[in-house]
Order: sequence, then structure tokens, then C-alpha cells
Amino acid sequence: MNPTPKYLGDHAALTPGKPAAINGTTGEVLTYRELDERSNRFAQYLHALGLRRGDHIAMVLENNMRCFELCWAALRSGLLITPVNRFLTAPEAAYIIEDSQARVLVTSYAMRELAAQLSDLMPTCHGRLMLDGTIAGWDSYEQAIAAHPAECLAEEWMGGTMIYSSGTTGRPKGIVRAQPAGYVTEGSGSPRRAQFVRYGFDADTVYLSPAPLYHTAPLGYGLETQFGGGTVVFMEKFDALEALRLIERYRVTHSQWVPTMFIRMLKLEPAQRAGIDLSSHRVAIHAAAPCPQEIKRQMIDWWGPIVHEYYAATEGNGVATLNTEEWLAHPGSVGKALVGVLRICDDEGNEVAVGESGLVYFERDALPFHYHNDPDKTRAAQHPRHAAWTSVGDIGRLDEDGYLYLTDRKAFMIISGGVNIYPQAIEDALAVHPSVGDAAVIGVPNAEMGEEVKAIVEPARGIAPSAELAETLLEYLRGKVARYMVPRSIDFIDTMPRLPTGKLYKQSLRERYWNAQ
Repeated sequence: MNPTPKYLGDHAALTPGKPAAINGTTGEVLTYRELDERSNRFAQYLHALGLRRGDHIAMVLENNMRCFELCWAALRSGLLITPVNRFLTAPEAAYIIEDSQARVLVTSYAMRELAAQLSDLMPTCHGRLMLDGTIAGWDSYEQAIAAHPAECLAEEWMGGTMIYSSGTTGRPKGIVRAQPAGYVTEGSGSPRRAQFVRYGFDADTVYLSPAPLYHTAPLGYGLETQFGGGTVVFMEKFDALEALRLIERYRVTHSQWVPTMFIRMLKLEPAQRAGIDLSSHRVAIHAAAPCPQEIKRQMIDWWGPIVHEYYAATEGNGVATLNTEEWLAHPGSVGKALVGVLRICDDEGNEVAVGESGLVYFERDALPFHYHNDPDKTRAAQHPRHAAWTSVGDIGRLDEDGYLYLTDRKAFMIISGGVNIYPQAIEDALAVHPSVGDAAVIGVPNAEMGEEVKAIVEPARGIAPSAELAETLLEYLRGKVARYMVPRSIDFIDTMPRLPTGKLYKQSLRERYWNAQ
């Protein structure tokens, strides 16, 4: 019996013409043979430059087909690759490139303005390659790899990604996960593999990724799909109606979303939704941000019992999951531990009783990650007495069945008059009001109370901001949340600062009010 194919080279040999990736926006196809050959050429180029196991490279790209070959080159040569958020300013991007100690950066002609600004800001990154054209100071990626053979390296050590946190609560941190010690030919060693087994990913999977490929989940799920021999369909930019059409066009079996995408799809006209065949769609996964319960119920009513949720962090310290049936029995939960053991602790590190809120930790056999160049932040993420228990700062509680319910990020907690207020419940209530397009709740300075609760609202399309709307929303909230949680005031904003991943960039909102003091 032949061994089960479990890495890129196997699939290139067995199914060379099969699509490894499809650009759903343009229809461009990348076959497994092409992905294998191109990633080998780039791996050979990097090896010729002197990069060896444990070295770093980076990429700053739009959702570009070449993302996959860059990552596979790193995976099959023992390197760490850092995808950089293409929406960052040049100083922000340069900080990540320099902090990661990347020796080679790959970008594209579409990113030429950012690339030009980066040129003088990354003195230690000497290898500078550009796709689809060049500008002064940058070499052609295509010419660089064309000079190298399409054969694999003599030793294909397993590499990985080093993702930087989104910086929603402060400066981004490079996250180094524990790397497998073997060769890439042995198959994926990612903790995400347990989720893939749970969700039924295999060689017949067609996975839709509507989110940015620089983010850990879309990129990681895409690479894991290719480890298994499936096909990734990605979008250059999310569009609610087009995402549904791609499910029909490519007979998508699996997909991954964030709640803001659910909200936008639910706002499509019923006739638009009804005219699309979603019968191939077996598993719809969501994560990355809290999903209001009413939104999730509407998605289940529409798509049926195929909606799965998971709770995890870029740090890879643990995973909790639940399916539709479990969620209906435990509404509001984000899952039960799949990887690691969930522990809820108070500020002193003592475990709290079932039903009580505290800091969410995952217990593992060994420390699963560390922050690059920052031992102090690594230590701050660890439990005060158990080094292998780690937290990313979320507050939550466990029910008697072991299901986790998140309250909020500890960093977002508002302390008003000595009372702890978690904004998430207020934001969830605002999110389903018909006059609200998006909402955030923060603490702003108050001389007497320390902080007071402020809601910031992006009105729904066609709704004008006004004092009357603010009062209407406050009255609505008085019937939805506890009295002490009702905002003192509401401000309006044209566009909420959300990252393309769906995460709210709350730090920027806080800075507008706190920096003015």
C-alpha cells in the first residue's frame, strides 16, 4: 500500500495538474506542479544566499497567488516567514521587518509606494525582491528564482510562519511557535491539524478564504489545505455577494469567516441570497472576533447546522471548538477545549469556581510559544506558578460542561467608579440594532469616576447621525444591559477602524480621547 500523501511534493507527483490555489477574483489557477516547482526555485535562491534553518524572511503583499509559493519555500527549507499587514504605514511595517530580522523581503509592484518608503527604513534586510515589475532598489523576483533549479533541497527541514500580533492593544509582537523538529516530508506538525480532522478536511476539500492572507488563520488554513491536497480559493478583497457566488462556482466545501462578513452577507437582499446554490457547502468556520448571538442564529437559520466556531490565538497556545448543535445547547459559548486544558484564574493565579469569570489560560505540556526578542512579554503571558499555562489576556468563564464563554479582553475592561465593565455585551446589543452599521464601546477619561462608558457608532447605510439617534440608541440599551453599563454618551464615526481580519482596532479609538487630555 502506498503511504498517504502528506506534503506538497507528494501531491505534485500524484496530481500535478490539480489546482492548489485559485484566485476567485481573477480565475487564475496555480497547480500543484507549479507550486512545487516555483517554491523549490525560491528555496534554492534563499539557500544560495546563505539562509539556513531558523533564519527569517518576510513578505508584504496584497492577496496574491505568489503568497503560497513564498510560504512553501520557507516551510521546505527550515525558515520562518513573516507576512506583514499591507495596510500598515511604512514605519510600522519596517518595525516588523527589522524586529523579525528578516534577511529577504518580497513585495509586489502593486505595493510599490510602500516599498519605496521602506527602502531606507530596513537597513538590515538586504534581499529585496518585487513581483510583477520593479522599482529602483528592488530586484525582479521572477528573474531571481529563474536562475535556480526546480529540485528540492537536499534537506527539507520543516519551517514555519512567525506572525506578528495585530497590535489592537499595543505594539505588534512577533510570535514564535514551537517548531516541529523533523522534515517537511513528514507532514504538517501544526496544532491546527486537530481542527482539520474535526472539520473533515481532505484531498477533496475546496476551501474558500475571503480574508487577508497575511493573517494567521486564512494563511494557516490555506497551507494546511495544501498539505492535505485540497484546493484553496481566495479573494483579493471580500465582497459579500461575490463570496456566495464563489461557493456556487467552485463547489466550495469548507470556508472560514469573521462576524463582520456574516453581518454583511445577512444585509444582502433576500432575492440575492436565494438565487445562489450553496448545496456543496458542508463546513462554515468562524473565529477571530466575538459573534453576536442573534447574528449567529440568523446564519444557522440560513445555512443550516454547518456553522462551526473556534477560539484560538495567533500564539497557538490552545484551541476550543464547538459545532452548531453544541452552540444551540450552549448559546454564546466559543467552544470546549480541543487542544490544551482550559483554566480560569483570578489575578493572583488561583483557579475560580465554575461560572465565575477570570483570566483564560490554556494548560499545555510545555510552553507552546514565545514572543520574539521580548522575554518580559513572554513571562507576562505565563501563569504566575505554571510556566506552561499561558493567556493572551481574554476574560471568560466555564460552565459545568466545560464550555468557554468570553467576556472581553482584559485590556478593554472599563473601570468606572471602581466597577469593572466589559464592553462586549454593550457592543453586541448595538450590533443588531437596525440603525447601527458597526459599534465600539470604550472607556474615556472622567475626573470623578476615573473612566466613563462611551459608545462610538457607525450608522447603518442611509441613516444620518443625530442627537435624536443617539438618544434612541441609549434608550434601546437601557432595555438590553445593566444600568451601570449604559454609555454616558454616543459619538458617531464615518468608518469604524477595523482591520481587514474583522478585528476592531480599539487602541486607535482610545487614543483619540486619551491623547487629548
